[in-house]
Amino acid sequence: MKTVGIVRDALFLRHRPPEGHPESPGRLKSVYAILDQGDLTGRLTLIAPRRAKRKEILLVHTARHLEKIRATADREVCALTRDTFTSAKSCEAALQAAGGLLEAVSQVVEGRLDAAFALTRPPGHHAEKSRAMGYCLFNNVALAAAFARRRLGLERVLIVDWDLHHGNGTQHLFENDDSVLYFSIHQRRIFPGTGLFTETGRGRGEGYTVNIPLPGGYGDAEYAALFERLLRPLATAFSPQLILVSAGFDTHRDDPLGGMVMTAGGYAAMTRSLLETARACCGGRLVFTLEGGYNTVALAESVKAVLMELADLTRHDPRQVMAQASAKRIAYAVHRATHVHGRLWNLS
Repeated sequence: MKTVGIVRDALFLRHRPPEGHPESPGRLKSVYAILDQGDLTGRLTLIAPRRAKRKEILLVHTARHLEKIRATADREVCALTRDTFTSAKSCEAALQAAGGLLEAVSQVVEGRLDAAFALTRPPGHHAEKSRAMGYCLFNNVALAAAFARRRLGLERVLIVDWDLHHGNGTQHLFENDDSVLYFSIHQRRIFPGTGLFTETGRGRGEGYTVNIPLPGGYGDAEYAALFERLLRPLATAFSPQLILVSAGFDTHRDDPLGGMVMTAGGYAAMTRSLLETARACCGGRLVFTLEGGYNTVALAESVKAVLMELADLTRHDPRQVMAQASAKRIAYAVHRATHVHGRLWNLS
């Protein structure tokens, strides 16, 4: 069995947006509860989180942005945007979430863990260089990629974002950078309105942003097929030394915000595809961080499915899952991705 680490801490439950907000402490409560029962009990290694340092936050964010978040400390309610709020402990939780992911990355890169999952909140992939948005305060996955590059000495990092929503912040932070390949598969025409096929990066980063915006209705088989047909050849060509995953579970069929029809088994199949890709490309180095997912039962079941796969307690075959995919839906995405990226990447 693999050694899989998790980041968890009661502090993450103390980030409390106003009552009724989708990004509630109940999300992590449900995940933590399922970790303490059944198949996963005693099988995961706890990673002690730490607060991210100022110089680490400044790897991707401005000093002004950091100070703006710090200024919310001890204030019961602060609205940063119309959907992004802080409470008295939100800044502390956000710094701990970022630092916890950095610690997870360090332990995986150093070989102390085979893989890891940062089960933290607030999420991060919408946060821009100088502003919070979309429930996100600091861009955890972008910080992790920059940290791996500039502090751990890695040359190439792949970020895979399977959240329902496009990670605008992550894309913008690396769109001029050919050392970070950003692959996002998301639902089109919803918040934040970015992530078109034709958004491919700029300057030396041209071609290193790969967006797969999909209509609603895609499920386990289609996602598994696109991971095998598009992501695997991209990763093979790019040859990353670390794969980071922005793991959102709002593509689940029961999620209140989404229009996709994924199940826990689909996330397991995508995880197995990533495990095989990581094993071939980067010695198995694979680290997940939690993004969206707003049905607490579906979220907990899906996170468990990912962890079971990471620990080799289950083995889903993505090729078997993709056999049921809609040929029309797959052709739509593959044709457009190939048309846009075929000059740089061999996707045939």
